Amino acid sequence: MTQKVAVLGTGKIGEALLSGMIRAGWAPADLLVTARRPERAEELRTRYGVTPVSNQEAAKTADTLILTVKPQDMGTLLDELAPHVPADRLVVSGAAGIPTSYFEDRLADGTPVVRVMTNTPALVDEAMSVISAGSHATADHLAHAEEIFGAVGKTLRVPESQQDACTALSGSGPAYFFYLVEAMTDAGILLGLPRDKAHDLIVQSAIGAATMLRDSGEHPVKLRENVTSPAGTTISAIRELENHGVRAALIAALEAARDRSRELASGTKD
Repeated sequence: MTQKVAVLGTGKIGEALLSGMIRAGWAPADLLVTARRPERAEELRTRYGVTPVSNQEAAKTADTLILTVKPQDMGTLLDELAPHVPADRLVVSGAAGIPTSYFEDRLADGTPVVRVMTNTPALVDEAMSVISAGSHATADHLAHAEEIFGAVGKTLRVPESQQDACTALSGSGPAYFFYLVEAMTDAGILLGLPRDKAHDLIVQSAIGAATMLRDSGEHPVKLRENVTSPAGTTISAIRELENHGVRAALIAALEAARDRSRELASGTKD
């Protein structure tokens, strides 16, 4: 790897990406990082052997800039970067809800921008990263973004018009599963199980079910039917889920997440 890549705003996701890139073969000498706090920058230097720099220095020297700050901080960061980013720099945004046009309007004309929505399983190299090209990004730029984010999981190219839906489904998706596990753990306690045993039962069931979904090629309805015996325990539970509108609630929840992503894109911060 000969290109220099800078991760700007290296929080948990940025650090996960950084460590994944090193495991995938990037040389630490080719990786730059920025952090708001000097002690955080020094921590990254000590842990990974990367080079902490200022945002301006990253903009001047890196071939690829990966912006991992929060959406509400992106405007301030771009104001700082814009005078220093040449038009041939690849800018990769990991900020939820912000379209590539937002960056293109604030950077030099022709700057290639790629929008990526990843999720927190990047911390365990099981991320789902969704990648879209801005108006100046080429196939090579997309491939480079895929190479970077492929270090921490799977990648998928979609038109940018589908990014808000992907944010709702995948970007926020791990939280829905954690919420479900939390509720099922409480149910296990109510049914008389110790918390640790309920947790282990549910987590392993979730891992097994996800592996079957990934590897079997079967539709989820078919897999569910395989567990659902006539007049058995599973169908009794599913009837209650349907009676309580769980399916409709999930659809409404994802629509709400998509709508919030659109609000972020329009500049709404609250």
